[in-house]
Amino acid sequence: MTCYVKTDDLSCSYAAVDRVASVSPVKKEVANMASLSADILHDILKRLDGAALARAGCACAELRDISKEEELWENVCRSMWPSTNHDDVRSLIISVGGFRKFYADCSTLILNKDVPSVQTNKTNLFAEEWDESDYYHYFNGTDELEKALPSDFVSLIDIQYKDRALYSDIIWGIPSSDGANGWFYNCPFRIDVFHHSPENDDNNDGEVFLSTINDLPSVPSLEQERKDGKLWRDLNDGIKLSWIMVNRKMKLAVNLSSWHPLGGQRHWPTDTDFVLRFGSVLPAKEVLPCQVAKCILLMKFHVTNTGSEETGEPSTLALTELNMQIEDMEGVHLNGHRSLLVLKEALSCHRSRNYSEVLDSCHSYLRVQSELKEEKIRSECRFDTLCLVGGITVFAALCVMCYRKFDRF
Repeated sequence: MTCYVKTDDLSCSYAAVDRVASVSPVKKEVANMASLSADILHDILKRLDGAALARAGCACAELRDISKEEELWENVCRSMWPSTNHDDVRSLIISVGGFRKFYADCSTLILNKDVPSVQTNKTNLFAEEWDESDYYHYFNGTDELEKALPSDFVSLIDIQYKDRALYSDIIWGIPSSDGANGWFYNCPFRIDVFHHSPENDDNNDGEVFLSTINDLPSVPSLEQERKDGKLWRDLNDGIKLSWIMVNRKMKLAVNLSSWHPLGGQRHWPTDTDFVLRFGSVLPAKEVLPCQVAKCILLMKFHVTNTGSEETGEPSTLALTELNMQIEDMEGVHLNGHRSLLVLKEALSCHRSRNYSEVLDSCHSYLRVQSELKEEKIRSECRFDTLCLVGGITVFAALCVMCYRKFDRF
């Protein structure tokens, strides 16, 4: 914990709170806290981050009462998510339960351990026996449509590089959704935060740049970058994405991102492009036969300048693409209707602060998805082989029949 003190007395007080914030059992420290005024305690606690503030609230009754104040949690949220520094967002957070609840809901990551295993001995690769009418049940239910409207959702998006705010945005509703009977519900779901073309600089107002000013390492050339991957590794280690989805009707919020990249591709589709993938495994027990879905948050950077240490010219990356899509276990992008229902179910799913546990869950999903693709390829190969053998058998039978027919003459 870093504290900026003004007097020696406050310095001693901050040190005491720092020890008590770690839930120390020493009674002497609790007695020291009781001797401080509420104003001093409030001034100290407002300098803590969310985790330290929560721990300090467990130390004693005085700290517990002060740590429940919304002003403290508002400061924490605004520091953690710059997108919350807007009056309309503040009103939204208050309407869904306040900043303390918002932090508890969105500082944790989605944890889904209910990833089904591939069933290779059945025609249906998943254990659930859904027929077509069950699968499309939600498409015909007007009641369910009313419960998951695009206008109910608000996206709060924040990008940080090495704990520095790089980009923030707020999206009210779902872009390009034109009502319950429109194309949105039947077309692949996609939210494009922005899409800039590096070839057309005239239309790229508001483009986000990342350079050595933001502690980005300099590279002498793209050829050298392809060899050592220094820029790629630093980008993977330093970039963080938060994509919070708030439902105004349900008064719930969830962070759909994995904070750090789950994977990516270097030099795709060109030598100057880096693609990073974030996301989470969402529950979809009432929406999809496979019972899970993958939220994919794709971020794309374009190398606009490799820089030069001799001239002092910085290396520069441009953030050219950021979007969200939701896909099923087979890699098929869900349409707008099913995506809204999946997002609605994700609002009340299980969360965890253990990043490694969340990462293991995502890797488990990818492993099962890979097994499913391999099984589909094997099934297609078996089908192709069967067709080939059948074709050869039919051709041989026709040849035998023709031979016997002509042999009679």
